[in-house]
Amino acid sequence: MRSWHRGFTLVEVLVALAVLAIALAAIMRTMAQAIDTTAALREHDVALWVAQNRLAEHMMRQDWPGVDTTNGDVEMGGQKWFWREQVAATQEPKMRRIEITIRRTTDSKNSSATLVGYLLNTQ
Repeated sequence: MRSWHRGFTLVEVLVALAVLAIALAAIMRTMAQAIDTTAALREHDVALWVAQNRLAEHMMRQDWPGVDTTNGDVEMGGQKWFWREQVAATQEPKMRRIEITIRRTTDSKNSSATLVGYLLNTQ
């Protein structure tokens, strides 16, 4: 009497392994994209904090900057950030428009964050 053992054939095992490999590759790619997105969001958040700090400093000092463009750098979050402030006159003589752009490098074409605010001359 012969007994038949039921099991998977070699082809079935190879097909199952191929499907598993494709699924794991897709999962790894999704995880890598999630990590990249998280890093980009963190960079944008820190850059926005730098811009908000610059605007808050002007407001606290009650600055009245002239219409001009200035550049500088600051360290935040363990990294160096480069800022550019473009001050423009408005139709209201006692207000200035200030646009603060934050970049990771001085020659970067892409900004990490941009903030527009208004300063009031209280004097």
